[in-house]
Amino acid sequence: MGAFKFRGAYNFLAQLSPEDRARGVVAFSSGNHAQGVALAARLFGVHATIVMPTDAPAVKLAATREYGAEIVFYERETSHREEIARAVARDRGATLVPPFDDPRIVAGAGTVALELLEDAGPLDAIVVPVGGGGLMSGTAIAAHGPSTGLAQASTIAIYGVEPKAGDDFAQSLARGERVTTAVPKTIADGLQTTSPGEITFAIAREHVRAVVTVSDGELRDAMRFAFERMKLVIEPSGAAALAALLNGRVEGLGGKRVGVVISGGNIDARRYASLIAEP
Repeated sequence: MGAFKFRGAYNFLAQLSPEDRARGVVAFSSGNHAQGVALAARLFGVHATIVMPTDAPAVKLAATREYGAEIVFYERETSHREEIARAVARDRGATLVPPFDDPRIVAGAGTVALELLEDAGPLDAIVVPVGGGGLMSGTAIAAHGPSTGLAQASTIAIYGVEPKAGDDFAQSLARGERVTTAVPKTIADGLQTTSPGEITFAIAREHVRAVVTVSDGELRDAMRFAFERMKLVIEPSGAAALAALLNGRVEGLGGKRVGVVISGGNIDARRYASLIAEP
């Protein structure tokens, strides 16, 4: 479904009991987690209800519906999506599938890094986009754990990248506690989180070297670079790690072997064209 979110969603649903699957699942997401849960639910024969903002990208909304999920809308600026999702799950006796703050979601996301290391071999660093931190913390555990089979795995530096407008993770690491911010104004709709997860923040404090930020303009430049030089279509959120490298946001990587996670490419053609056309 065009993004790493499927990995965590599938891993979560795979571990539910038959009784829990029969009662259905509920998730809240602006798009990629929504699609991941919807597709995983279809594969398991589970009814999925997804709480999505009214301004969710059309391509992500359409795909979520096509995978068979029921959609419940909310207003991003005035409503709390998690509270709505929890209420729906409670009323229906369904299981809530969180977007990042769950061990099963983190473990599923971490398979991205595991496969990267299996394919590329030893790396000095891995740079990943970060919203709530599921991908970043999963990457850290996969890279630093014994499952890699690499002797130097514990020395791999993990870096997260988030939008300048939504630097809740960077602020939290700097203060040593989770910080909550307003919904960020950024083109990276998949990274519009307002606070790190409890689980993901704890992992990041132990395993992540730093979280850096990039501007929306740098995200557009990275999308354009990927299109022109790499022949890849990337959504703004998925381009964060590439943007950080292109603009030197992570220091000390010159001459090093660096893994870059491109986390998603779900964007409609018109919006994509308008973004990469902007100077």
